[in-house]
Amino acid sequence: MSATAPQINITCDQCYTSVDIPALEHCQEAFCPNCEHELLTFRKNGHEHCLAFAASGLFFLLLSLPFNFLIFKSNGQQHSINITDTLNVLIAKDYLSLAIITALAILVIPAIVMFGIGSLSLFCIRNRRWRGARAMYTTVNQLARWSMAEVFMVGTLVSLIKITSLAEVSYGMSFYAFIGFAVCLTLALVNYDKNRLGLWLYRGHLPKPKTLSRARASVSLQRTWALLLVAALLYIPANTLPIMHTELFGRSEPNTIIGGVISLWQSGSYPVAIVILVASVVVPVAKIAILAWLNFTVQHRFTGRRRTRVKFYRFTEAIGRWSMIDVFVVAILVGLIQLGSTISVYPGPAALAFCAVVFVTMVAAITFDSRLIWIDRKNIDE
Repeated sequence: MSATAPQINITCDQCYTSVDIPALEHCQEAFCPNCEHELLTFRKNGHEHCLAFAASGLFFLLLSLPFNFLIFKSNGQQHSINITDTLNVLIAKDYLSLAIITALAILVIPAIVMFGIGSLSLFCIRNRRWRGARAMYTTVNQLARWSMAEVFMVGTLVSLIKITSLAEVSYGMSFYAFIGFAVCLTLALVNYDKNRLGLWLYRGHLPKPKTLSRARASVSLQRTWALLLVAALLYIPANTLPIMHTELFGRSEPNTIIGGVISLWQSGSYPVAIVILVASVVVPVAKIAILAWLNFTVQHRFTGRRRTRVKFYRFTEAIGRWSMIDVFVVAILVGLIQLGSTISVYPGPAALAFCAVVFVTMVAAITFDSRLIWIDRKNIDE
């Protein structure tokens, strides 16, 4: 596929507008004229780039598993971990659920996404379709938003800044390999155009989104309200209970999210304190507030500022997973700092509560049907 075929028709999945798109040149993009949602892009050798980044990313992922990730030295004692050791420590501390969440978010799901993008790109280059291609295509599109390898790397850097005053930390080979994996994953997703690949897979005709009936619209509104209520309730223990405990020379000190932000600010780590404040406090509250506002405007049939509202919706979708930074900070610190009564870190109950807040708000953003912003509910089919 050297170029997009002329006059391809695509139905925008965010406002249900049918758009005819002419042939695109290199680096050209087509946007929905109604809601300005990106519909199609064209890059020369785009599939080859996706395949190269996906293959490289999987190679870096394999390299990141067996070697040391970080090495922690304090008071003559040394402790090194790899990524799997972090998961094992969480399991040993009776936080199996947190270990499973971390493994899925930073290893399993990114690996599936990378393998899927690489496989689809390879078969597209060879113009060969196979029986499971459509299932893999759907899986990649559904799982891409849950891939958090780059969020984990930011969380790792934040955790290193937190502990530099306590001990000496050095990097192992796996640390650099995981950076390579996160970079390749990001580049693969940047070059991956799901609609362009879908046009090849479905032979020039993308499947249209399901028709928005009154029943489906009502279910979307009710589910979104329910999820937002759950998220708001979970946000209370997530911020009032300790997210981790630090044991220093036999004395245990609980740390809440806000307490950690205050400690970082007082120690002079202003950029890190701001990052944690924004990711763990501002973003979850903003997501809940924005989705509640969008649901309210749709339910009461407001028709103004539709493009502004859909931009806010896309904002909630884009920032949702970055709230996991603080959870990954806890996972890294628990796995790395285990020197007995001298200094050790243990996860607190707020870690799981905060995970739940992040996931529930992400599901709420998925449940909310953005087409309701653009379609007058009086004209929705029964």
